[in-house]
Amino acid sequence: MQLHEERVVAERNELDDKIIKLSIFINSERYRGLPSEEKDRLSRQRDVMREYTKILGKRILNFPK
Repeated sequence: MQLHEERVVAERNELDDKIIKLSIFINSERYRGLPSEEKDRLSRQRDVMREYTKILGKRILNFPK
């Protein structure tokens, strides 16, 4: 695997970890206490992060074998 491909894989792994942590937070009591506008922003952030990780995954699938 080339260096730039390794960086894409690392980026996706880091992003997936952040998505998991954000999802845990979204299911927490602390999240429920936030103003609705902030909860909306955090939910939207997670949606965008999920889309981004899908794109990275498609890029990885197309790396030369």
